[in-house]
Amino acid sequence: MERKITTYLQKWKNDLVRKPLLVYGPKQVGKTFAILEFGEKEYKNVVYFNTDNNKELADLFTKEKSPERIILSLSLLSGETILKDDTLIVLDNVDNLELVKTIKLFGSYLSKYHIIMITSHRDNLNKYKGEELQFKFMTNMDYEEYLWSRGENELANLIRESFNKRKTCPFHRLALDLFSEYLMTGGMPEVVAANISGLSAYKIDAIKQKIKDIYIKELTESTNLIDIERSIAVFNSLPYQLKKDNRKFQYGLLGFGRRKKEYDNAISYLVNNQIAYRSYKITDVKSPLSSCRQPDSFKLYMNDEGILYSMLHLSQKEFMANEKVRQILYENHIAKTLAEANYALYYYQSEGKAEVDFVIQNRMGKIIPIELATISNSKAKSLSVFMKKYTVLEAYRITENNFSTKKEVRYLPVYAVFCLNDLKI
Repeated sequence: MERKITTYLQKWKNDLVRKPLLVYGPKQVGKTFAILEFGEKEYKNVVYFNTDNNKELADLFTKEKSPERIILSLSLLSGETILKDDTLIVLDNVDNLELVKTIKLFGSYLSKYHIIMITSHRDNLNKYKGEELQFKFMTNMDYEEYLWSRGENELANLIRESFNKRKTCPFHRLALDLFSEYLMTGGMPEVVAANISGLSAYKIDAIKQKIKDIYIKELTESTNLIDIERSIAVFNSLPYQLKKDNRKFQYGLLGFGRRKKEYDNAISYLVNNQIAYRSYKITDVKSPLSSCRQPDSFKLYMNDEGILYSMLHLSQKEFMANEKVRQILYENHIAKTLAEANYALYYYQSEGKAEVDFVIQNRMGKIIPIELATISNSKAKSLSVFMKKYTVLEAYRITENNFSTKKEVRYLPVYAVFCLNDLKI
């Protein structure tokens, strides 16, 4: 399957100031497969090490601090010759701080050795950002990648062209139908492959359940989590939080008398490791938006719509017939897509109860409201009030309809949300 990270890896390989790369992201999103596939195509050989419970490697990186001797040891351990600029060294399941500290040395002295580390635990590695390492977040497949996997590259191109040129998409119905399929399937590569292969819904659900179980197992094995049971309770509550008309996270759904301070660590762990995404409430708008956030009021979204779909126990018939059900998955999709493009998420709520589903700020400091439309059009006034109050000159409404523009508001079909990731504004 074609993945977007391949383009990034190609640029990294050819970068004259290349540093060791740490690719992080949730489990089961295809990190290892994509990197090994890239290595097989772009290098003479690939040297792969799984660092999980690997005592030899742990001892090597704890005791040895000479990059040259480390390369020699890795060559001996793998039985492979490690060539400058023509061997890719892959260290998988990295959770060893001594290993990361040692690999940093290659960024300073031996950049001709191409090293990629892979991890699903970002929270304890953030301290190394900005040093002799490069970081790249990888997530599950977005809708564009899903179309590629289905052989619908031309449709993906047409969607981008429609977005860039502000014109209608000639295959709107097809794009919307395939998007509905994507939401029910999700973006986990194993699930996508099973769906394309024509496996039964029962077998596809079994794969989703396996992935969910892997996430739960990861929580139970975490050494950075104070309260494992509470983290699992938060994770399992997410579908119920999102089913409410008011999506604000409510501790009461976790049990009677539950309090915020009991769950801070659990929620932070899920968010820091991209198992969930958090959107903070704001009641005012000024730059930076982070100065307006209310830390005790937030929404939590899941990192995969397919798993959310299964946890909601939905049937395809119910999904297609029930707008309220679709809205849950649409809103989650918007949140996930924006978060994975490194936008901090906020939602606006005024004292008069006017609400805008998403407010983001781009790299140039521009404030951009994004509203998910409903069939009843009940929230259109909130967006207008927001734009007038804060002198916002551009906004987006996400709908099931084709592309259009009305004054300062661009209407995007829900399948085109991935286009917002490349806004050059």
